[in-house]
Amino acid sequence: MIELSLIAYILLFFLIFLAGFVDSIAGGGGLISVTSYYAFGLPPLYVLGNNKFASTFGTLFALGVYRKNHSVNFKIGLFTAAFSFVGSILGSQLAILYSDLFLKYLMLIAVPVIAFFTLKKPKLQRESLLSGSTLYLVCAILGFVIGVYDGFFGPGTGMFLTLAFTSIIGFSILDACGNTKLVNLSSNIAALTSFIIHGNIIYKIAIPCLFASILGNLVGSTVAVKGGGKIVKSVMVCVLALLFIKILWEFI
Repeated sequence: MIELSLIAYILLFFLIFLAGFVDSIAGGGGLISVTSYYAFGLPPLYVLGNNKFASTFGTLFALGVYRKNHSVNFKIGLFTAAFSFVGSILGSQLAILYSDLFLKYLMLIAVPVIAFFTLKKPKLQRESLLSGSTLYLVCAILGFVIGVYDGFFGPGTGMFLTLAFTSIIGFSILDACGNTKLVNLSSNIAALTSFIIHGNIIYKIAIPCLFASILGNLVGSTVAVKGGGKIVKSVMVCVLALLFIKILWEFI
C-alpha cells in the first residue's frame, strides 16, 4: 500500500489542480496528472485508475462551465461521446491486461512527444462546419479511436479532441473545448467504471485529488471562457520537465 507524507499530499494536490487547470483550457493536463501519480510511486494500473477518478469529476464541472456559456453542441457531442464510451471500454480492458508492461515506456516515450505536440500544435481551422453523413461518420471514427486511446493511456486526449474538432469538424476553439469535455467525460466514465470494478483506485489518494481536479477545472474553464490562459504552456512545460527528470532518474 502506498503511503504519502503530508508534504507529498500537498504537492500532489497542487499538481492535480494544475493538471485540471491546463486540461480545461488547452488539453494535455493528463500529461501532468499521470506523470505526477507515477512520480509519487503509484503502480501503473493505479496511476490510470486514480487519474480517471479525479479527472472524470473535474471534466464534469468544466463541462458545466462551457454549457453555461452555450459552447456545447449536444447533438454532435453526444453522438461522438457514444462511440467514445465504447472505445474507452475496450481501451481500459487493454490497459488492465498490458499497462504493467507498457506504461513505463509510454511515460518515457509518449509523454515528451505528446507534450511537444501540445506546445507546438498547429492552429488549424476549417472554413465551415462539416455536415450530413460525412460529419457523423467522422465523429463516429473520431470518438471510437480517441476513446480507445483514452481508456488505455489518456494524456493528450483533450488536446487531440480539441484539435480534431477545430481542424476537421470546423468548430470554433471555444465550441471545440466544450464538446471535447462532453466526449472526454463519456470516455472517462467508461474507463473509470472498469478501474473501479477491478479495484485499481487508492481512495485515500484519489479523493483529495478529486477535489483538486474539480477546482482546477472550474478555474481553468472560467479563465478559458473569459479568453485568458496564455501562461498555461510555459507553466506546463516547466512542471512536466521536472516530473519527467524524476521518472527518468528512477528508471535509470
